[in-house]
Amino acid sequence: MVQKYQSPVRVYKYPFELVMAAYEKRFPTCPEIPVFLGSEILQESKSDDGAVHIVERSCKLNVDAPRLLKKIAGVEYVFFIQKNTVNWKERTLLIEAHNETFSNRVVVLETCSYSVHPENEEWTCFEQSASLDIKSFFGFESTVEKIAMKQYTANIKRGKEVIEHYLKELISQGITFIPRWTPPPSPHPNCNQNVSHGLLGMLSSPSWTKASCCFLPSPADKLDADYIERYLGQLTPMQESCLIRLRQWLQEMHKGKIPKDEHILRFLRARDFNIDKAREMLCQSLTWRKQYQVDYILQTWRPPALLEEYYTGGWHYQDKDGRPLYILLLGQMDTKGLVKALGEESLLRHVLSINEEGQKRCEENTNLFGRPITSWTCLVDLEGLNMRHLWRPGVKALLRIIEVVEDNYPETLGRLLIVRAPRVFPVLWTLVSPFINENTRQKFLIYSGNNYQGPGGLVDYLDKDVIPDFLGGECVCNVPEGGLVPKSLYQTDEEPENSDHIRLWTETIYHSANVLKGAPHEIVVEILEGESVITWDFDILKGDVVFCLFHSKRAPETSRKEATSSSASTAGDNVQLIDKSWVLGVDYSRMESPLVCREGESIQGSHVTRWPGFYVLQWKMHSSLPCSGTSLPRVDDVLASLQVSSHKCKLMYYFEVLASKDFRNYDLMLAAHSKQTRLSLACGSSFDSIQCAINCSLNCLPTHYIQPQRAYHALPP
Repeated sequence: MVQKYQSPVRVYKYPFELVMAAYEKRFPTCPEIPVFLGSEILQESKSDDGAVHIVERSCKLNVDAPRLLKKIAGVEYVFFIQKNTVNWKERTLLIEAHNETFSNRVVVLETCSYSVHPENEEWTCFEQSASLDIKSFFGFESTVEKIAMKQYTANIKRGKEVIEHYLKELISQGITFIPRWTPPPSPHPNCNQNVSHGLLGMLSSPSWTKASCCFLPSPADKLDADYIERYLGQLTPMQESCLIRLRQWLQEMHKGKIPKDEHILRFLRARDFNIDKAREMLCQSLTWRKQYQVDYILQTWRPPALLEEYYTGGWHYQDKDGRPLYILLLGQMDTKGLVKALGEESLLRHVLSINEEGQKRCEENTNLFGRPITSWTCLVDLEGLNMRHLWRPGVKALLRIIEVVEDNYPETLGRLLIVRAPRVFPVLWTLVSPFINENTRQKFLIYSGNNYQGPGGLVDYLDKDVIPDFLGGECVCNVPEGGLVPKSLYQTDEEPENSDHIRLWTETIYHSANVLKGAPHEIVVEILEGESVITWDFDILKGDVVFCLFHSKRAPETSRKEATSSSASTAGDNVQLIDKSWVLGVDYSRMESPLVCREGESIQGSHVTRWPGFYVLQWKMHSSLPCSGTSLPRVDDVLASLQVSSHKCKLMYYFEVLASKDFRNYDLMLAAHSKQTRLSLACGSSFDSIQCAINCSLNCLPTHYIQPQRAYHALPP
């Protein structure tokens, strides 16, 4: 497996020329980097005007590997070829390196660049990327990979420290400014290179001034190292790399909007920074958020009066670490009464709104306290907990809510303080704990009786002036006291819920459908006037499908898949409209070219109708074309065929018909007769694609979970 690394943008607070002077001090040897034993120039060249200077070196490195491994490999040191191309005119340095030792067994590639900060030419940006591919190494591939990654990550931070060390050394010598390159006054192809245009000439210049020490954020669409430390916390080099790579992937797939950085980071932490697993989990969550319009919950959800009166929870200042504090009097809550009076749906919506509010408060506290606050603390008081709380439907509802929160709000709980746990608590804990992630369980602190008082108790985590009065503190807490919900408020006419899944947002505008082999899913749109606009937005949740749009003057008749005993459970919502006896070009016409849609992709598009009649949107299972005698199937098709279900595809779709007069303001759509856009997600469907301009009825982008790709991450003054 190829290991990759991508650094954030690191900003040096000095001009490019001064940074280059510090960089050159690393050669030919650098005592500040012990593994770097020395270098030798292989070849060197300059442009006629001295603006471009290319140096190729052979670098000797010491590898901290077991003696036995070195003996088996037959080498004591490893050699790398490094090519540096500095352009004094453009003020850039490109560093390209690859290994010379064991190049047939191990491939190491590294690219670094220094460039002028885009917003201030007196500062310098640095970026670094690398890849490691161990093809074979005497059976020690895994060991060599671990050693290489360990040493590389250890030297990443050291490299920045070395540059800063030599910058300070230059300043201590009185060198705080180096003039920029200027073209020679009388260039001649045969004249000697003017040394003053090179680094040595610049060092000899008598013009010195003090270097600048201000900070501006990183180049567009990139994360700055200082921004990460300020708003996201201390990350290891590999953790930074995982965040940047996953963020870049989302930028490519979402084409203009991505989840917030702290949101991406939570999913990486939940999967121990395994990019593939984090991406899969994140994509599934983004699909869930889109389908159920969770981004709007703080604007649209208004808890019923009954819930505000009997739901015993609320926000209460923050803990000692600055985390928002939520207090839940679970022992005083009539969970059975709430479920019977409001239903599971309302409780879940309320819990989701609490989680959304929690993330909003974390952002506010991050700005308030000047340090990253990415999670909150929950204080649960179990005084009054009894067997009534073990009501099976209530426990079932609790487990469903926990499952939804675990899947979509990972790493948002910083600490859970459980106080006054009664004897019945172990029973509830036994039922609930298997559904809680191990990382989350480690954040639980449980106190029985009065153990929460005194040292080692709440005072270790909460300031005394924040501890609620009912727990012996001095702070008045405004959390509702709860009580039994009157049975007169129970929803007696509601049928018992038999579904195994929470029917969150049953009024969702999206529909789900299955596409079976030989049985496409089709929907019909009747157009009464010639110029209307059909818009669609769909996500491929499973399998690969082909999307087409047809037109017919005849009204198709609905038919469903004849489900055999083996496929009866999978047929689901599968509707066929185009009769098998119909002839393409005679009974109906194709209005859009077939579009192959891969699993995980989100498609938005529109079609301006020319004639009235019946338009059929069709999704059918995609199967790769067999290779001809002169061509082979593409690798992507082969891989897709291996990964995708061979008997069923699943999609989630939405469509709308608009009058052309209502659509004219959308120049993007009227500029072309038909348009398709892809937002590809490899593991799940797209995030918030419904917010595209084509859906004029839903033209407001969410503001809490979605942010535009920032050009810069500026620190507050």
